[in-house]
Amino acid sequence: MIVFDEETGEIEIEKTPSTPANPAEGVINGLSKADTRIDNLEFFSHGSTVGTNALIERELPRIGLITTEGFRDVHEIRDATKEDLWDAYQDVADPYVQRRDRLEVPERVDYAGNVVEPLDEDAVRDVVRIFKKRGIDTIAISLINAYVNGEHEKRVEEIIADEYPEAFVCSSHEILPEMFEHERTSTTVINAALVPVVRDYLTDLADQLADRGYDGDVLAMHSGGGVMTTEAIAYYAARIANSGPTAGAIAGRHIAQQCGFENAIGFDMGGTSADVSLTHEGEIETTDEWAVEYGYPIMFPSTDIETIGAGGGSIAWIDDGGSLRVGPKSQGADPGPACYLRGGDTPTTTDANVVLGWVDPDQFLGGDMDATAEPARDVIQRDIADPLNLELTEAASAIEQITVANMCNAVRLVSTSKGYDPRDFALVAFGGAGPLHAAHVAREMNIPNVIIPPYPGINSALGCLLVDVEHDLSQTFIADAAADVVDDIEAAFSEMEAEIHDRLDEEGVDESEIQLDHEIKMRYTGQWRSLEVSCSRPIESMAEIRSQFHSQHEQTYAYSDEDQPVEIYGLHVTGRGVVEKPAFPEIGDGSADGAKRTTREAYFDSAGEFVETAVYDRDELGAGATLEGPAIIEQMDSTVVVPPNATAEVEQTGNIILTV
Repeated sequence: MIVFDEETGEIEIEKTPSTPANPAEGVINGLSKADTRIDNLEFFSHGSTVGTNALIERELPRIGLITTEGFRDVHEIRDATKEDLWDAYQDVADPYVQRRDRLEVPERVDYAGNVVEPLDEDAVRDVVRIFKKRGIDTIAISLINAYVNGEHEKRVEEIIADEYPEAFVCSSHEILPEMFEHERTSTTVINAALVPVVRDYLTDLADQLADRGYDGDVLAMHSGGGVMTTEAIAYYAARIANSGPTAGAIAGRHIAQQCGFENAIGFDMGGTSADVSLTHEGEIETTDEWAVEYGYPIMFPSTDIETIGAGGGSIAWIDDGGSLRVGPKSQGADPGPACYLRGGDTPTTTDANVVLGWVDPDQFLGGDMDATAEPARDVIQRDIADPLNLELTEAASAIEQITVANMCNAVRLVSTSKGYDPRDFALVAFGGAGPLHAAHVAREMNIPNVIIPPYPGINSALGCLLVDVEHDLSQTFIADAAADVVDDIEAAFSEMEAEIHDRLDEEGVDESEIQLDHEIKMRYTGQWRSLEVSCSRPIESMAEIRSQFHSQHEQTYAYSDEDQPVEIYGLHVTGRGVVEKPAFPEIGDGSADGAKRTTREAYFDSAGEFVETAVYDRDELGAGATLEGPAIIEQMDSTVVVPPNATAEVEQTGNIILTV
């Protein structure tokens, strides 16, 4: 948690354990520890993993799905792909709605929106009564081709309101008015499933804050990079399923820009996983399709983040072929690595870092945590070193090298696989474990600079202070991009803008603070993969937009053909209610000598041996301080490793820039 005082420029940091049984309690606990009183807060924004965790753990209400007769199994058939194409025995995740709770009604609308078969309202009433008898009060509606004509879905909603007024209803034509029935159904179902979970959490949090004197909006980060009010999220709950990592990506961009870098790769490594994002020319890469579990996409715009099972608690193990592996299984924070003395009895990445001398267990959480090195040595010796006939140090170093290799793979997924050269980027490393490994990841990927923010462990919380109130809309719009369709596009954009203005107005955003961005989804005719091409209004020429599409296609897929016909697939508008951002103060000057605390032996693979390494106190490093590796910089929420032949410099706002 981070509290920023706009008048004095002071920053207050607090970290408290999460409370899964009642997530709102954890937020209140953190605020209660702060010196700033809750009734003095003027702005409150937060990121949450409540939705993500509910999907992962399947802690969801029982959901009913109403669909067109003959399409009951779309949700389970999915798109028939698998995460591992070559594993014939791999089981896909179960559908969120069991077959017995997916009920059909006769109706049919064709591709153009014409009613082919009227809605059977008596059948709808029968279905609703079945759900009511079963106690299912969360209902998703996804009728075929409702994206082009939603009248039948609206009528189903009206019947449910009449027969079962206490039920929550979510319709696909409102949630995602786009073609492809599986994606639309999946998004609608997931959104419906999360609404009760997220609504209860946010209502509880808002009530507790109000009881303590906070009278402002309770804002939550959503996956697209903005914030929404409690009332908006109560209907679009799936929007916050990727909220925490998105906040980290936004903070990573801000930190990079503070240091003069418009191209940055965000590297957020915690106890269980690592999230990697990319910012190019000041814009964070986004995607309009992502998933918590493979096969069930969420089609709301989101920061494009690659997540891998590589964190401080990732378990090192030997597979059946005798090869050393690290992750994706993790000890997490409880029981945690063996060195935590909480019952963990398997070797982890953090245990390896302790053995290598990179981390002093006596300094975990600034010395407030009981930990020791001996259990780390024991489990690595027993489970890794002895079976592989390695020395203890060799085994710990091997664990670290594999961890770095795993993280490099994630960096490649957001960079080289999408046409970006990592050498053109800075690596912004945060999370409790990110600064430990960042320099080695950067060297492996030929990234010249690493940026470590002042508070790596709570950097994602910083991102929540740097966002705007945001809504976006999309709709299917199929047309030949070579035809004269500018007037039709302009008319569609105008309708979407009007709805966004209405939404932002309901959330108290002044008209003068609204900014709009427009994108046209385009693809080569006959293909299904599309790209979003930015455009300004009024649109002057489709020829310029087609040219941008060809350029983006070349960058993304290393191929383009200007003679190939291009078609428009959809339109997308994003509206932002601009919120004033905090301006962070500069820190005082100071040299590294005054921050040096001690020295200790640390092992570096490049040296092939333990090296006497200076240890510095991060809090004592002033602006302009420079130091040579090998060095270790310790602080309450993280540890920075500066390997041999690397240099570190502290810039004016307290960020450390490593040149590796």
